[in-house]
Amino acid sequence: MSETTPTSERRHSYDKEALIECGMHGLRGPGTAQLPVPPMLMFDRILSITEDGGKHGKGQVIAELDITPDLWFFECHFPGDPVMPGCLGLDALWQLVGFFLTWGGSPGHGRALGAGQIKFSGQVQPSVSLVRYEIDIRRAMRGRLILGIADGVMFADDVPIYKASDLRVGLFSQDQLSATGL
Repeated sequence: MSETTPTSERRHSYDKEALIECGMHGLRGPGTAQLPVPPMLMFDRILSITEDGGKHGKGQVIAELDITPDLWFFECHFPGDPVMPGCLGLDALWQLVGFFLTWGGSPGHGRALGAGQIKFSGQVQPSVSLVRYEIDIRRAMRGRLILGIADGVMFADDVPIYKASDLRVGLFSQDQLSATGL
């Protein structure tokens, strides 16, 4: 069974420089989950990460992305009708679930495994200034199988626009990835 890192040894917020370092080398070095690096890193900072907060009392992550009209996806999605692709916001939610598992001390390479229900009720256009993500952990399994299950909400200037339930992310060893083809 994987050991978890004591809360006293964990940071509870991360700036962009620390997130990029995690993308380049893993949060805890080689063999631990990496975040994507820009431009696929979909948040600029983690404001808060806890193991006992959130709606279910099992952990919470709150992160933000600064929106500027020159972000790479506005130019190509769609010319004359710029909007952040919904899949990028959803990916940010998965990225944060995987980060939570690694932050808690679990090893492996993160892979999104699905979601229960996803609802889009708004969009991010260049006029938005800030996106906030809130992840509430429902369950974190840290045995032979390392799996996080969470609910997430994405806000555009404090208005909830995406909701996803049962976001699932697993952490896998290189051998597991090779055997399953994930």
